[in-house]
Amino acid sequence: MTKAPPSDPAAPALRPRFWETVSLSDMTPAEWEALCDGCGKCCLNKLEDADTGEVFFTNIACRLFDDSTCRCANYEIRKTIVPECVVLTPDTLDEVTYWMPRSCAYRRLNEGRGLAEWHPLISGDPQSVHRAGISVKDRTVPEFDVPEDDWEDHIIDEEL
Repeated sequence: MTKAPPSDPAAPALRPRFWETVSLSDMTPAEWEALCDGCGKCCLNKLEDADTGEVFFTNIACRLFDDSTCRCANYEIRKTIVPECVVLTPDTLDEVTYWMPRSCAYRRLNEGRGLAEWHPLISGDPQSVHRAGISVKDRTVPEFDVPEDDWEDHIIDEEL
C-alpha cells in the first residue's frame, strides 16, 4: 500500500469536493488553481483558421513551458514575460473556452461535465494525468525552435 505524501501545512485548505458544490466564480484562488490538472495543453501554441474559426493545437510549447514538469517555468510573472499569454480567470473563461482542450477541468466544469476520472483531484495523484496520456509531458518542442511559417507542420490531435 502506498502512503499518501504529507500535506503541505503552508498550502491553503481546500473545501472537500469543492468543484461539485462551488461555482467557478465563487472558488477561492487556491481552489481555482487546484483545478488545473497539469496537462500543459493550454501552453501549446494554437493556430486558428481565419475562415472557420477552427482551432488547431500544435506540439509547439510556449517559451516558458517546462516540458519535463508540464508547468510554466515563471507562472507568477508569465504575463510580463509573454504578453500574449491568456490568464485564465472566471471572468475570462467564457471568451477563451473555444481554444481550451476539451479535457480541461475549467472547460469541463464550465460546460457542466464534471472532472475526469484521471484528474488529480479525483485520483489523489498528480501523476495520473500523465499516466492517462492526457498531458503533453515530454512531447513538445520549444516555440523558438520552429519558424512560425512551419507551425502548420506541427499540428497535433488535441486529445492526443
